[in-house]
Amino acid sequence: MGAVMRIRQLPDTLVNQIAAGEVIERPAAAIKELVENAIDAESTQIEVELVEGGKNLMIVRDNGYGMGPDDLMAALDRHATSKLPTSDLTHICFLGFRGEALPSIASVSRMKISTRERGADAYEIEVIDGEKQPIKPSAQKDGTTIEVRELFSLTPARLKFLKTSATEYGAVKDMLQRLAMAYPSISFRLTHNGATSFHYPVLSVDERIQAEQRLRQIMGDDFIKNAIPINADRNGIRLVGWIGKPTHNVGTAQKQFLFVNGRSVRDKLLLGAIRAGYMDVMAKDRYPVVSLSLTLPPEEVDVNVHPAKAEVRFRDSAIVRGLIVSTIRHALHDQDISPVTSLTDALVARLGTQRAQHIGSGYPPIYSPNAKGATYSGLSEHLTAAYSPIPIQPSMVFSPSVRAEQVTEEMEEIISFEAYPLGSAKAQLHENYIITQTADGVVIVDQHAAHERLVYERFKSDMANKGIPSQGFLTPEIITMDDVDCARLIESRDLFKKSGLEIESFGAGAIAVRSVPSVLVGRLDLRALLQDLADDLRDHEKATALEEKINHVLSTMACHGSVRSGRRLTLPEMNALLRDMEKTPLAAQCNHGRPTFVALSLDDIEKLFGRK
Repeated sequence: MGAVMRIRQLPDTLVNQIAAGEVIERPAAAIKELVENAIDAESTQIEVELVEGGKNLMIVRDNGYGMGPDDLMAALDRHATSKLPTSDLTHICFLGFRGEALPSIASVSRMKISTRERGADAYEIEVIDGEKQPIKPSAQKDGTTIEVRELFSLTPARLKFLKTSATEYGAVKDMLQRLAMAYPSISFRLTHNGATSFHYPVLSVDERIQAEQRLRQIMGDDFIKNAIPINADRNGIRLVGWIGKPTHNVGTAQKQFLFVNGRSVRDKLLLGAIRAGYMDVMAKDRYPVVSLSLTLPPEEVDVNVHPAKAEVRFRDSAIVRGLIVSTIRHALHDQDISPVTSLTDALVARLGTQRAQHIGSGYPPIYSPNAKGATYSGLSEHLTAAYSPIPIQPSMVFSPSVRAEQVTEEMEEIISFEAYPLGSAKAQLHENYIITQTADGVVIVDQHAAHERLVYERFKSDMANKGIPSQGFLTPEIITMDDVDCARLIESRDLFKKSGLEIESFGAGAIAVRSVPSVLVGRLDLRALLQDLADDLRDHEKATALEEKINHVLSTMACHGSVRSGRRLTLPEMNALLRDMEKTPLAAQCNHGRPTFVALSLDDIEKLFGRK
């Protein structure tokens, strides 16, 4: 008997279902593929409709250039695409290019496509149980509408892995907002269970204004008020967008919107570069809010390294990382220290409500005995009984006791300070908060946090000018590690030497440490530091752990060497601190990313008092 053949050719239906598992693991992934097709079709309006988070029904409508009957039939064939005119995978200029999205989705759902080319007849086709039905005439307007019903109905095992309708809806909304942010010249609308979730219309023909308006639509005015615009170029690579100030941070990385050639990505290299850019101004458990778009020649980036195209690979990742890190750091150092009001309309409304509640409840009761025993009466009643109204005479109207010509030089100096961004110091509250008056409001400064940043920046400046002193060991410290990690560290030893860490190879799987930065002596676990450096090199191709360690020590020294909470300051000392803040980089936040001051505009104050 001949050998039994174990290898068999899989049927097309099963092949498509396997492919769907790679690309279409949930409704959001299917919507992403369909919306990207709509963007590639030069649509200016895209609408997405969901029922039960997309598990029951997904509809994507666009006004793109549509398809003729031949293209409509071919679009459902596996690996058939109009987006690769040549076989060059190094020059990809479209979002979707593999040609597997439509047949993969159709293989695990019930699909209907209606389409009309501009100036031509409309057609539609259905796919039932993975089989294409005959093409029929349609009433479709210009563009394409794709309906996907009962996702994974043909693969019940995969259906069990879907989350709740609310969770799946949230994933679709987040994904669609990222695409809407990347393409501000396209109008987007999302509807869930018959209710409009969002509608982002295009309100201007100016591309720069479109981008800012789309950010406002998605992120809100509060982000724009607390964001810094970015525009940088290096070696043919362009980085544009907005980065939030360090004090405008959140608890997760969900608010980091990253785009590469118009493609929304969640790339480790880019996320690591953002973390490094904010390294010196934000606590490790907080995350900045950013929207950054990277544009570079298609041949410089490989978008075909991830099934869902969520990650990319750069030909020269060092240039990309360096551009992002340096651009963020320069933007943060150069940011204007002018105060931005800390109160939103919602907060003003809440304070107003609390004020009304306090007024409605009256003042604390005052004890007053009477013939029937001790009772309490309100303060207003007490005052009314004790004092009779006194008519106001013209002579009683307030008039200033100091005339203009009597203003002293000291008063003139204090008044002149109000022209500065942080204004003129007026008082100190609770021996920690400095109250200042500016030209258009008031500012409250945390004296300890502010001085901590000033001392920290002085330490860093001294170290940059004088270099980082190192302390050598009488005999080298030998650290054993994985041989691959050792190789990574040795390749970067020249970089470490500039920071005071001197290492060399000590055979297979061992590192000899000859010196360390002197500021880290007695504060350092050498093995943990080297492992952190190796991990950085593996994940981000750049080691920042040593810089973080040094900065952490300097930050701790600055904390202990700064003006403490509870110390009383004179007015000249307060104003000197304010002037130093105005000329020190990153003075708007302390070393831990918290704000050093908050502002209250006259407009906010008038709202609180019901004047507006």
